[in-house]
Order: sequence, then structure tokens, then C-alpha cells
Amino acid sequence: MHKADERIRGMDKRLHIRMKKRIRMQSDETITLRDLAFIEGPTRDKELLEELNIHRISKVDGEFIVIEAFLLLAIIRKHLQDYEVEFMGPEETIVEIAKREYQPSLLFVMIVWVVLFIGTAMSIMNFHYDVSMPEVHQKLHYMFTGEKVLRPLWIQIPYSIGLGVGMILFLNHWFKKRLNEEPSPLEIELFNYERNLEAYIRHYENELNNDERHF
Repeated sequence: MHKADERIRGMDKRLHIRMKKRIRMQSDETITLRDLAFIEGPTRDKELLEELNIHRISKVDGEFIVIEAFLLLAIIRKHLQDYEVEFMGPEETIVEIAKREYQPSLLFVMIVWVVLFIGTAMSIMNFHYDVSMPEVHQKLHYMFTGEKVLRPLWIQIPYSIGLGVGMILFLNHWFKKRLNEEPSPLEIELFNYERNLEAYIRHYENELNNDERHF
């Protein structure tokens, strides 16, 4: 019974911390441990740690800060020396500092939309010109009817509609509505870009990777 009590007390002296992957904070805010991580442990000490100030954001910090589990461990040990701290999940948190909220004007959105629309239309037309798509449609019409027609609309119109429907199915979106839960190739490319960007930020914005700094 005595050994069981000691084991229970030992379990009470353990903290489990799971750092968040990425958070967004405003300039001049104070980052607390609650913002950076999820904490599991005794209620009293958990509340104390959650309100612990980790960093005060200033203009020197730029757009991103990387806070590593190693730094959190050093700070936590100053307040709770008797606890066994165990980190789970990500070992770093990327703090994105929002300087100000930017609301694009409707005119700017319309200009970008028109430019993208014209660029996409030109790309599709150039592709069809390179592969001689009008001649292909004319030959298909001749194969089925035996007549030579300059504009076989009964082929060209369904083909144009099918091209648009195919793009919708490929992107898996109809305006803001998803067609199914499967990610589109564009979403996968954006996910890979975000992952590579976060890896870059973790390496170059992490002060522990700076050889000129000594702790």
C-alpha cells in the first residue's frame, strides 16, 4: 500500500505538454504558455503554468517567432522544479505576428479576377491552337457525317461545357462549396508549400540555431 501511494504521488508530479504547431498573435501582445501549448497535469499547477508569460512581442521580432520546447522546459523548471516534464507532439511552435488586418478593396479583387480570367482563357486557347483542336473537331464531324464543316458546333459546344465541368471536378470546388472530402491537387500543392515554408521558418527563425548566440 505504501508503494502504491508513492507511485500515485509520483504520477501527480508529472506534466504532459503538447505544443501547438502554429499560432497567430497581434503585435505588442504577451505570449503565455496557454497560447503555445496544451498542458495536462494537477489542476493548481496547470493553471499557474497556463498564465506564465513566455515572451513579449516587439517590433524587433519581425513577422515570425519560433519557440522551442527546450526554452519552455528551462522556464517551467524555474517555477516547478520537482515536476517531471514530458513533451508530446511538435517540438516547436511558430508564432505568426499579425501587424495589421488588411481588407482588399472590391476594385482590387475585380482587377485580379479579370487578369486571372484573361490569363487562363489565353492559356486554354494557346493550348488548343498548339494541338490543332479545331481541325480535330472538323475531322470528327467528317468521320461521323461525311460532310466538311468549318464549325461543327454540335461537337464544340459540348466540348466547351465539358472543359468547364472537368475543371470544377479537378479543383473539387464550386465557389465555396466542396464537392467531396477528397483534397484537390491544388490543395495538396498548397499544403506542401505551407509545410516547406514552416520548415524554413523553423530553421532560420529559431534563435537556438544561431551560432552567434550563447545560452
